[in-house]
Amino acid sequence: MAGLRSLYQDNVKNHPGLRSNFGVDYVINYKIPAKETQEAEAAFIQLIKALADTGFATEVRNGKNGSLLIFVKIASEKLLYAQVYRYRVQDWLYGVRTSAPNPDLQKYFEEEPVSEAERLRLAYLLITKPKNEGGAGITPKVGQWKYVASVFPLHDHVFNREWIKAWSSKYYLDDGDINQIRDRFGEQIAFYFAFLQSYFAFLLFPAAFGFGAWLLLGQFSWFYAMVNCLWSVVFFEHWKQKEIDLAVQWGVRGVSRIQLPRPQFKFEREAQDPVTGEIVKVYPPLKRLARQLLQVPFALACVAALGSLIVSCFAIEIFITEVYNGPFKQYLAFLPTVLLTLFIPTLSTVLTRLAEQLTNLENYATKDEHKASLVQKIFVLNFITSYLGIFLTAFVYVPFGRVLVPYLDVFQLTAQRFTVEGKPLPTKNWEINPDRLKKQVIYFTVTAQIVNFLLEVIVPYVKRKVFKAVEEVQSEISEKQGAHHIQDAKEEAEFLTRVRDEAELDEYDVTVDYREMVIQFGYLSLFSVVWPLTACSFLVNNWVEARSDAMKIAIGSQRPIPWRADSIGPWLNSLGFLSWLGSITSAALVFLFHRDNHGPNGSPWNISGWALLLSILLSEHLYLVVQLVVRNVIRKMDSPGLQKERAERFAMRKQLLEQTFDKDVTEEAHGPGQTGGEKITREALEEEARQTSVKGNGTPEQLFWQRQRGAAETIQIGRNLISEQVATNQPKTSRK
Repeated sequence: MAGLRSLYQDNVKNHPGLRSNFGVDYVINYKIPAKETQEAEAAFIQLIKALADTGFATEVRNGKNGSLLIFVKIASEKLLYAQVYRYRVQDWLYGVRTSAPNPDLQKYFEEEPVSEAERLRLAYLLITKPKNEGGAGITPKVGQWKYVASVFPLHDHVFNREWIKAWSSKYYLDDGDINQIRDRFGEQIAFYFAFLQSYFAFLLFPAAFGFGAWLLLGQFSWFYAMVNCLWSVVFFEHWKQKEIDLAVQWGVRGVSRIQLPRPQFKFEREAQDPVTGEIVKVYPPLKRLARQLLQVPFALACVAALGSLIVSCFAIEIFITEVYNGPFKQYLAFLPTVLLTLFIPTLSTVLTRLAEQLTNLENYATKDEHKASLVQKIFVLNFITSYLGIFLTAFVYVPFGRVLVPYLDVFQLTAQRFTVEGKPLPTKNWEINPDRLKKQVIYFTVTAQIVNFLLEVIVPYVKRKVFKAVEEVQSEISEKQGAHHIQDAKEEAEFLTRVRDEAELDEYDVTVDYREMVIQFGYLSLFSVVWPLTACSFLVNNWVEARSDAMKIAIGSQRPIPWRADSIGPWLNSLGFLSWLGSITSAALVFLFHRDNHGPNGSPWNISGWALLLSILLSEHLYLVVQLVVRNVIRKMDSPGLQKERAERFAMRKQLLEQTFDKDVTEEAHGPGQTGGEKITREALEEEARQTSVKGNGTPEQLFWQRQRGAAETIQIGRNLISEQVATNQPKTSRK
């Protein structure tokens, strides 16, 4: 995999391994377990035959750690154009496109060429969709394809180099930058960067206003709370409209209606669709509903498990920092942090796996439904881990401190069992810490953002460097011991080295980055009234975040599949919920603390319950009214995307009317479609690919696809490589 240095070096043109992808569409990383060699070999033969029957040319090379690399490309441009035309017609039928594609294919593809993202997306669909739909039916890690570790496209390092260099020297990303991402990585990734950039632009106002409020108004200002709530409403409603605008401009509005089937879906019966008349797979809705109701006990389990841990650590921290006054206090103060650091990730991982199993149990037929359900559960987990500590301080520690602190004697009684002769521990009188709430907010909005950046970018980069160094040392040791290694052809050695490195990288998951931004928005909406400089911190963080996420895609993960999308998906509902909840928490915080940072000073009797409830209700209803007004105002505002949609629909209506009046209504109609053409067979595709490879000057890219002539030869070479790997690993086994 290319590193940071290779992206910035000026002599990339002298490195064919970085300059070219040798015409490869996808690489299949095929694992060969030492104890399952025969089964893996049989499945490998089936894999190559399935790819060849679908219309792919294949080449196989040796991989890392007992694996093969199967290079795949669409053998015929005719097959590609047929797939593109078919899916564009499907888009028209589902209302994604305003007009049907032109039946004159040559003219049509000259007017609307195939983008790289579209080619890669359709190639992946050909690899993975079922055989009865014209695909190879390969589902990584499932069933007969359990040895397929991953299917991934190769990075375009020439583009990555220019991309990272351009972004690192820009202060602000424009629409051209986002469109560039869309053309390379698909709309799903482009929507994330568009959201991040829109959010960054909107942060300029709360950052400037928050800085002024910090200087002039101080903490818990009712005026700041009102402006912040208004800002969150405007941003949320603006982004909802921005999503539509982008979807129209990118030609994907309504694409979510075209659901991708989920291979793991288990149906109970087949029935005839009353609308289409087709036979469809059916899973009883009531049975799924019964399983969806398990989300309630799941949420309660998350609250119980994570909540108990956070509350316990919170109580220990209060006791040590504000009650305990004995020896080693400065060291014991880190005990709650250590406990949270040790147990929160482990417990979150366990609950996340439980959420995945529960989502699998719900048995959704499409990938989008499955993902939306999983995102809801993940949001619950992150809501608890991210916000519960601040909620405890603001609404438990401050109002009820004097009632609850006496119960902390349990820690003193427990600790006395370990002291000499049960001597009492030295304590001090407890007083409200007025800076505790602000320090917590500052930690989560500043320190935690820095720590997250280190864990997300720096630590993985260092780990890759360390593992690479260890691998090189192990390779040198094995060479000294006389171990046999399969040599690569000189002209493709650098290319194969890079591909083997990419095969070991993790898949990029945009859900992780969405989660970070949504949780961050929650801090700003819910708690920035505590510390008005919150938006300033996020403004700096998000400038870095956009570039670090680009680096993560370019050098830290496999190139993502360029999926389409028409929105940010289920995260939009999370944004709306946090925006609404912010109106409630802001009103409560202002009511409790606007007169004095001590608030109720630990005594609930100092709180006027009816006044607090009235403040919350007024704030929430005011929020709903403002939201309705802002929504109507934004809807009345025109946008380039909506203008384009209206123009296309008007042009379509005008064209149809002209055609209707210009021709004889009795003329026989001819529907659009492809006529003539030769029949696509496996032999024809392989011969066409071979002839295409032979032409030219014998460049490394052309020579790469000449080494294996057809699926039969690929299978034979692959079996030979498997035998050589078994022979190579045999001495290691015998030594054990």
